[in-house]
Amino acid sequence: MERRHDIDALRALAFALVILYHVAMYYVAGWDWHLKSPHAAGWLPAPMRALNLWRMDLVFLISGMALALLWRGGSRWALLRQRSWRLLLPLAFGMVVVVPYQPYAQGVANGLVAPGFGDFLLRYYTGGPWPAGAFDGAHVGVTWNHLWYLPYLWLYTALWVLALPLLESAAGRRLRAAFTGLRGARLLLPVLPLMTYSLLLWPQFPPTHDLVGDGWLHAVYGTLFLYGWWIGLDAGLWAELRRWRGRAAGLALLLLVLYLPLRAAAPVDGIARLGLRLLADLYLWSAILAILGWAHHALNRPWRWLRWANESVYPWYVLHQTLIIAAAVWLAPLALGPVLEPAALLLATVGGCWALTALIRRSDRLRPLFGLKPRAPLPRPSPALPAAPAARNA
Repeated sequence: MERRHDIDALRALAFALVILYHVAMYYVAGWDWHLKSPHAAGWLPAPMRALNLWRMDLVFLISGMALALLWRGGSRWALLRQRSWRLLLPLAFGMVVVVPYQPYAQGVANGLVAPGFGDFLLRYYTGGPWPAGAFDGAHVGVTWNHLWYLPYLWLYTALWVLALPLLESAAGRRLRAAFTGLRGARLLLPVLPLMTYSLLLWPQFPPTHDLVGDGWLHAVYGTLFLYGWWIGLDAGLWAELRRWRGRAAGLALLLLVLYLPLRAAAPVDGIARLGLRLLADLYLWSAILAILGWAHHALNRPWRWLRWANESVYPWYVLHQTLIIAAAVWLAPLALGPVLEPAALLLATVGGCWALTALIRRSDRLRPLFGLKPRAPLPRPSPALPAAPAARNA
């Protein structure tokens, strides 16, 4: 099968954007996060909102594409076992080892957790209890924080495995063919289920990332995961996405220019808020169409950095938010100001991810804890052949 370099590159760039977004969350004015800088930036909410409306939606759609690339028509249960190992083991390890510093730093900053990381861990590993609002997830006792993506992805993969006979049935194949046969403006039709979820689920199920009570996000992310699986490597649809990339980008930009000022002026509740949500859905899908089309146009080539990025993206994802928070705590007393501090925070996060991932990639014990496959064994040297006897003189 031909290697699709654009999908590999898009996956790496999407997760890089997640890391950059989380660095910016420390500075965006008016938005809650685990820690907040005193150098809040009033100009950040608009670009952050422009990204936030599609960044994780794109990640789940790419995850569906990745499943389509992995699926070879073999045992779906074997594939589920493989994906469970690569998703749930890093989740468990991350929750035990990588994440705990985040609630500790947040609890100390909130004045509801006493300084002393060792004492915090003893209490954390036994489930608390914690004062209300000590950190995100304190009511449960522990948290997975940014690793919420892993159980969600595992859930959608498991549902895909259960639904595969239906998806591969005659009716399922017709539905997939209808999706991949969309052309021109009909490429916008897949937004209709997303709008339906906004009408029926969004008001009752605000995002929680707790897996259990996230009805609206499950509907959206699960549908985009399915869209990604349907898109897969369908040559006709990818050619149409590439052809339509300019119009999709123009539409997304127009919708964003309408959405941002309307959201700033609209009342918090009421029909106007619901209308804005529907406008956001149309912007979300137009942006994804544009991103897929431009990625196929510009990124489908064997970039030199791509092999490294493909193996590094998972450890970077697991590590990055803890490194951001640790670096923020370390930099805060230095009072570097609103320019040097963000630059130093980004540099510390990238440098920490780079250095730790270099160690992880070389360790056979650490690799599975960060979702990496075992290293390919080095080729064994061929045994030396005996020298040929010298030819006799005639």
